[in-house]
Amino acid sequence: MSGPLRKVVFPVAGLGTRFLPASKVVAKEMLPVLDKPLIQYAVDEAVDAGADTLIFVTNRYKHAIADYFDVAYELEHKLERAGKTELLALVQGVLPKHVRCVFVTQAERLGLRDKVLCAKPMIGDEPFGVILPDDLIWTSPSQAGGAGALRQMAEFAIAEKASAIAVEEVPHDQTDRYGIVDAAPISERAALIKHVVEKPQPAVAPSNLAIVGRYVLPGRIFGLLESTKPGAGGEIQLTDAIASLLAEQRVLAYRFQGTRFDCGSKLGLVKATLHFAMQDPSLAPSVRDYIRDSGLGTRDS
Repeated sequence: MSGPLRKVVFPVAGLGTRFLPASKVVAKEMLPVLDKPLIQYAVDEAVDAGADTLIFVTNRYKHAIADYFDVAYELEHKLERAGKTELLALVQGVLPKHVRCVFVTQAERLGLRDKVLCAKPMIGDEPFGVILPDDLIWTSPSQAGGAGALRQMAEFAIAEKASAIAVEEVPHDQTDRYGIVDAAPISERAALIKHVVEKPQPAVAPSNLAIVGRYVLPGRIFGLLESTKPGAGGEIQLTDAIASLLAEQRVLAYRFQGTRFDCGSKLGLVKATLHFAMQDPSLAPSVRDYIRDSGLGTRDS
């Protein structure tokens, strides 16, 4: 990567079947963690990384995400007339004024590869980021100077003139849930990827270093995506194009500083909600008392 990260792609066309029946009418990216939807955490991270163009690849049924980032004239007018300036600021502050949103519809569900490829007309040859909102990554103020995971990766990719993919270790028996890399360490937090495979069985996985929902990629990836054949499970995988990219340039596995919550699962969403509640000074004492007094922390079932 040779220039600043200005554009970030959000693949949000999934059906969210693990959250049915709620996801029948509510996009899973709009499920709240406390008072903010998942997509807001992802957008905040992208803006923190320097992005000014956010590209949402969605489906024909998901209107809530676009509505969320649009101006809510009636609501804002009511809040202004009522003198509720703090609430008005919250509503108007979901997106900085210099940042624009672009929405692209994915016509057919063909895997992550197709979702990313839908963004090609808006990106061209520029380097860009990809954030999977299901993976909520929290970085404390004491970690990486408070920089979010995508900013950490973008700054490292610029310094190394390379692409970067977020990774973390997972239990060996879970390698068949992730893209897995075989990589040679080059620093404390980075490794040069030699090989990548989509969802390998534990017995044949090259490592337990799993790709998680952050990528910093070159525009060149689009040409490779267009020539990619269906891979694991019959779907067209982004990891297959990344495997082709390895033959042309350096791609680095990057261990970000922060905590990842898999909010594509019910347990992950619960964990994230409890975590952020405990980070809120107005909520933490009451939550702590509730857990203690209810016996939730000691129950076996």
